[in-house]
Amino acid sequence: MIELFNQRIMRHLILWLVLKHNTIMRFGKNSFRKLSFLAIFFLANNFFANTLQAQDSWSLQRCIEYARTNSLTLKQSGYNIAFAKLADKQNKLARLPNASASSNAGWQFGRTIDPTTNSFNNQTIAFNSMGLNVGATLYAGGRINNTIKQGKIDVQAAEQDAVASFNDIALSIANAYLSILMAEEQLENANRRFQLSQDQLNQTEKLIAAGSLPSNDRLDVLAQIANDEQAIVQSKNAIDLNYLNLKELMQIDPSTDVKIERPQFSIPADANPSGTTFGEVYGKAVNTQPRIIASDLRVQSAEVDVKLAQSGYYPTLSLFGGLDSRWSGASKLYEQESGVQRVSQTFFADLGAGPQSLDVEYDVPFTKFNPINYPYFDQLKDNFGQNVGASIRIPIYSNGINDINVQRAQIGILNAQVNSDLAKQQLKNDVQQSIASARAAQLTLEASQKASEAAKVAFENAELRFQLGTINNLQLLTARNTFDTAETNLIVAKYDYLFRLKILDFYLGREIKLD
Repeated sequence: MIELFNQRIMRHLILWLVLKHNTIMRFGKNSFRKLSFLAIFFLANNFFANTLQAQDSWSLQRCIEYARTNSLTLKQSGYNIAFAKLADKQNKLARLPNASASSNAGWQFGRTIDPTTNSFNNQTIAFNSMGLNVGATLYAGGRINNTIKQGKIDVQAAEQDAVASFNDIALSIANAYLSILMAEEQLENANRRFQLSQDQLNQTEKLIAAGSLPSNDRLDVLAQIANDEQAIVQSKNAIDLNYLNLKELMQIDPSTDVKIERPQFSIPADANPSGTTFGEVYGKAVNTQPRIIASDLRVQSAEVDVKLAQSGYYPTLSLFGGLDSRWSGASKLYEQESGVQRVSQTFFADLGAGPQSLDVEYDVPFTKFNPINYPYFDQLKDNFGQNVGASIRIPIYSNGINDINVQRAQIGILNAQVNSDLAKQQLKNDVQQSIASARAAQLTLEASQKASEAAKVAFENAELRFQLGTINNLQLLTARNTFDTAETNLIVAKYDYLFRLKILDFYLGREIKLD
């Protein structure tokens, strides 16, 4: 958008310069000053826009750091680390006691047991109970300690996996970045060749007009111009495609305007892939490459799995304790009532005159219990109970589960070791291939430099001979095409060699950057 706006500004300025004198004539000097001020404003705006665009250029480090924050693959790796850390935290918390509270309330119908008196009652009873239980594992065959140890290893392995994913993306971004620089340099060469063809066309037309060349030679130059235009289009397409690749790696919307900076760098003078040995590179890579470290950590984790499986053979000793209380709607308190009751009783006696009845009144003491309401909190207080103790679980026979778990864990060690060996074997192949590719790229670059220098001398000689009239236009174009091909090959060889050196730096544990 900035470039389009700048182009519009320049078109307006050109139009203003072309109509300069007519403007003075039509509007006078004051109006011309206003237009001059407006033109200066547009120029200043164009300058600041270009400055802003230059400041917003993307370096290789900025591209890599942006991908670190926004890459979906790296986000997924971050989530894997978070999961591993949560599991590790849970394993550590297993050392602490556990506590739980419970409460239940409801109604009992029919002939049921009163939960407070344990007596049978044939009635509807409301009830409520609550409790608090605490437990702690004292010994479990080393299961808790080994789980904590394994969780720590798994966190480290997840972190190394994330570093490996980041390294892969960083290498891909560096490749895309260098591909853009290479395509831009090829575009510059294509534009320069196009300008040379235009100059050659002008020279040819002059020679044709002078009668020094036949008119058909102009067609050869026009064909060359068409080839140059095609090369320009191809270079622009290569730039666009490489930018799309870079944006995809960085997780940037394809419509976002991104412009990478062109750092001043050169092939390191001390770079010598031919003198780099496999042992030197592999010795550092095997100790620094995150995938190798992660595979070794998973071997350690598998070894802990065996100890975890063996813990099933040992007893488990635990402590426990609890508090509880309860309430029942059928529970009542009884209030004692004491007193004296007047009792009348009839007695029969034979006093000689026959049986006679005698009524006697006397006082009798009594005691009775009257039910009263049993308050809720009083019941909880009176029914409050505690318990504490220890429990031990001794495995005697578990249907062979413990044996199978141990055997499965032992196979897991073998599998993890094979995965580690495969990772190291792949690293050996990658290191050998990277050294061979760097050496081949170095030889290709040297050959391309010689070919370019020779083609340049041949082309310059052909130009002199063409000006002297000893060769025709087609021969000159042939020499120039040879030189163009050599230059293109040199550009490709230079960036390919640079990328191969960066891969070697990567395996040597160095930061990926453009010096």
